[in-house]
Amino acid sequence: MAQPAHGLNLQARSRARRRALQALYAWQLSGSHMNAVIEQFRHEQDMQVADLEYFEDLLHGVEKNVDALDTSLRPHLDREVAQVDPIERAVLRLAAYELKYRPDVPYRVVLNEAIEVTKRFGADHGHSYVNGVLDKLAAELRAVEKRG
Repeated sequence: MAQPAHGLNLQARSRARRRALQALYAWQLSGSHMNAVIEQFRHEQDMQVADLEYFEDLLHGVEKNVDALDTSLRPHLDREVAQVDPIERAVLRLAAYELKYRPDVPYRVVLNEAIEVTKRFGADHGHSYVNGVLDKLAAELRAVEKRG
C-alpha cells in the first residue's frame, strides 16, 4: 500500500537529519566552510531521497548559530561542549537548533530523531546522554509544548 505524501516527507526529513549529522561531524573535524561540506554531500546518491532543503537549513542554521546553541546546551552538560564526543556534539547541536529555531517540528520528533541517530552512529550509551541533555533543553525551550 502506498504511503501518503506526509509519510514520505517525514522519511525524507529523517534522511536529511542523518546526512546532516554526518556533514556536521565532517565540518567539526575538518574546519572546512559549511558550503564546501554541503557541496560534497549534495553529490551523494542517497541525497536524492532526502529533503535537501531541510538538510541545508539544518547545516546553515547550526553554523550560523553555533555559539548560541552551545550556550543553550552548556548548563545541561557535565563537561565543556568541546569535550563531548564529536558525534554526540553534532547530534546535540542539530537537535538544539531544531528545538530553538524550528518550532514547526514537535519537540518529541526532535528528541526521538536525535536518539535514533545517536544509537546508529554514536557510542554504545551515547543515546542516553543525548536524551538526558535534550530532555532538559526541551523543558527549557519548549516548556509550553512539553506541558501540553
